[in-house]
Amino acid sequence: MMYDTIFAKSFGRNDQKRLRYGAFVFCLLMVLSVCTVFKPYLVPIHVLNLKLSVSVDTKILMVNETSTTSHIAKVKEIEAKKAEGETLCISEERTDFCQTRGDIRIHRKSSSVYIVSPKTSILAENISWSIRPYARKDNIFAMVKVREWLVKQVKVSAKVLHYTQNHSIPAVLFSNGGYTGNHFHEFTDVLIPLFLTSRHFKGEVHFIITDKKPWWILKYQPILNKLSNYEIMDIDRDDEVHCFPSVSVGLKRNQKELSIDPQRYSCSMRDFRDFLRSSYSLKRVQAIKTKVDQPKKPRLLIISRQRSRTFTNVPQIAKMAKRLGFVVIIKEAGGSMSSFADAVNSCDVLMGVHGAGLTNILFLPENAVFIQVVPYGKVEWLAKNDFAEPSKDMNLKYLEYKIRLEESTLIQQYPLDHIILKDPPSIGKIGWETFKTIYFDKQNIRLDVNRFKPTLLKALELLHH
Repeated sequence: MMYDTIFAKSFGRNDQKRLRYGAFVFCLLMVLSVCTVFKPYLVPIHVLNLKLSVSVDTKILMVNETSTTSHIAKVKEIEAKKAEGETLCISEERTDFCQTRGDIRIHRKSSSVYIVSPKTSILAENISWSIRPYARKDNIFAMVKVREWLVKQVKVSAKVLHYTQNHSIPAVLFSNGGYTGNHFHEFTDVLIPLFLTSRHFKGEVHFIITDKKPWWILKYQPILNKLSNYEIMDIDRDDEVHCFPSVSVGLKRNQKELSIDPQRYSCSMRDFRDFLRSSYSLKRVQAIKTKVDQPKKPRLLIISRQRSRTFTNVPQIAKMAKRLGFVVIIKEAGGSMSSFADAVNSCDVLMGVHGAGLTNILFLPENAVFIQVVPYGKVEWLAKNDFAEPSKDMNLKYLEYKIRLEESTLIQQYPLDHIILKDPPSIGKIGWETFKTIYFDKQNIRLDVNRFKPTLLKALELLHH
């Protein structure tokens, strides 16, 4: 009140009005100026948690991706910045990866990827990014088997390691550790992410493997040869200092299992399946479309298992399927990858108990039918996330058969009033390993063929349409 009184006495009414307008305009100009200056930093908090400009010519962007709301726009901005020479390090729910460009040197003994520049500041040299280049970082049991690498900016000086091998094409560094050895994880954690990360190079890229497993490279040689025109580099056994124009450390990864989000990437699971058919020279693109007067029978592949979750009455299942009009093939996943991929591709319907072997649905022709048999134990959530949802992105027709307790061999191991049979979720609360041992490792299935028959009839109907 005192301030208003003094103000009124010092100025006339018109002067007061002009001063208020002037103050308002001045404040408006100040707000516009602040927004203009800080506009590059006013990004959505849920997309970008940290952005550091280290120097004018050498920059590192650290992105913590926790939402996909504005991902497409953000990717375009990031790609533009990357073209200007920035290093981009992205942290997502399931993967960390860095994309570097410039004078990039890889040193095995220090497990480091150096970004060398004459204009790197002292601040920049104190910033680094630790990456375990395997695309399942949310699983601690997988990541303990993966070697850690350091992405670090350094200034050109006498202390910097001189390179002994200079390469003119880009490189991708990834791990063979984690859950490699499990067919499902080999695809969802490594091969699909590797496809997403390297396909745009069209073969002109070096693959650098850490935690190398020679058998894995032999198993997937056709895929690796299709993505890279060069021999794979085993960096853990290399004493050279390699220099590349750009290096991707770690792999891009879709959040869902066995899937590619076409809105986030410039491809889809259809593109990946086309790529697989090309890699293994698979002949069939479309499943058979049955007709009433058509003599050719659809082919049914029953994936058998030998150690756990096996069908104990395969001959009975096959006999019933043949009576319905199927040509039946019984095969266990494993052995030659090429021959098994060819066998799957030759079929119109694939059925099997939930497990890593079902990953081979990737080789089925378009519009084929996939039947997942879900074992006892309340494992529907795994069946859905691992295979049911991904199969839709593969343009397959999905059917599910949940067994009853009477079809499980668990009733031969435990009394009917045992908690393992009465309350599987309570066993899950004890821990994953206990749950897995009981419901996956110790359970086999004797399929009720009469109860299962309508599922096969539905498969025939889906092929007809």
